[in-house]
Amino acid sequence: MSKEISLATVKEHNKPNDLWLVIDNKVYDVTKFLLEHPGGEEALTSVAGTDATKDFNDVGHSEEARELLKKFYIGNLAASDIKKKPPVVGCREIGLAVGAILMGMALVYVIKRGMAKN
Repeated sequence: MSKEISLATVKEHNKPNDLWLVIDNKVYDVTKFLLEHPGGEEALTSVAGTDATKDFNDVGHSEEARELLKKFYIGNLAASDIKKKPPVVGCREIGLAVGAILMGMALVYVIKRGMAKN
């Protein structure tokens, strides 16, 4: 079973000589990788002690980089710190909402037109 690490604990490790970060709800100690990082030290120190998932994914790291990351894995982010993803709204829901709005507008038009004739 993997060790659970709170985000508060990760935040304490935010220095170049003690650098942890979170990527995809997994905690990594990348202190020893700091000088080897192809993007330079700044790329890691700027996200030290944080959830760096977005930054990591935005760069478009290779499969090789993702494999290398496994060497630095130290545990999972605590369940209480994992952000819940908002539900995805699909085309069906959007279509139903637009349809309901159009029907409501048509109904208002018909009622107003009917009242204008009286």
